[in-house]
Amino acid sequence: MDLSIIILNYKTKGLVKQCVKSIELLNLGLEYEIIVVDNASDDGCLEMIRAIYLDNKDVNFKGYFKLIASAENAGYTAGNNLGLKQSVGKYVMILNPDITVLHGAIEIMISFLEKYDDAGMVGPKLINPDGSVQMSCYHFPQWYMPVLRRTFIGRLPSARKKMDEYLMRNWNHDKNISVPWLLGAGIMIKKEALQRVGLMDERFLMYYSDVDWCRRFWENNYAVCYLSDAEMVHYHQRLSAETPGIASIFNRMTRIHITDAIKYYAKYLGAKEPQVKMM
Repeated sequence: MDLSIIILNYKTKGLVKQCVKSIELLNLGLEYEIIVVDNASDDGCLEMIRAIYLDNKDVNFKGYFKLIASAENAGYTAGNNLGLKQSVGKYVMILNPDITVLHGAIEIMISFLEKYDDAGMVGPKLINPDGSVQMSCYHFPQWYMPVLRRTFIGRLPSARKKMDEYLMRNWNHDKNISVPWLLGAGIMIKKEALQRVGLMDERFLMYYSDVDWCRRFWENNYAVCYLSDAEMVHYHQRLSAETPGIASIFNRMTRIHITDAIKYYAKYLGAKEPQVKMM
């Protein structure tokens, strides 16, 4: 098996359908499987996939499916780990359901991982629906970053500069580069790297698991790379940013974000950040 693609669903049945369709339209010339993990969402997602692709003899789908029904909503990290445990591909992709994969992206990512032995994880250029580039690669965060990102404080001039540096906003997103960490919305890894680095750390419910994972890739001498010529459209909306101002601290998603941040900084308290080497 060349590639395993993991899609985690929690009440996003329509997005999962759209995401799988975008993969189908690619007509990939490789052997691959799509692993759909349902996080106890009870929205009929797995039944939909089964009806469209597994029970429908008129559909000529070239890939294979694995459908995993979680007994509980264990969160983003544990849900994706269920898929990682079942993956058999030489390469494994974690794909958010709100992503449309564009032609050539998967092949470019695989080709890069095959070419560079030191590369363990790659991520695409994420495009907003309006065609603008979405920030998807970052420096390792400082302790105050969740506060700047989730409250009005981040809109102050002095804070905005720190935010821009953290988001690598002023960097040229039209070239390939090694980065500290990637947004885990469309990343691809080598299975051999997964076996050395391990699964995502389930102490993180939803946030910081991708930061932590990338950090551990670097600590195990695997480079994390952003690929500008591999493009995907990301219909992304930060749920924890829906409530403005000081009231945002009472938003459930913001509370989860801050809780995961505390766990991250506690885990790496006093630890030196791994060196990011250019490829």
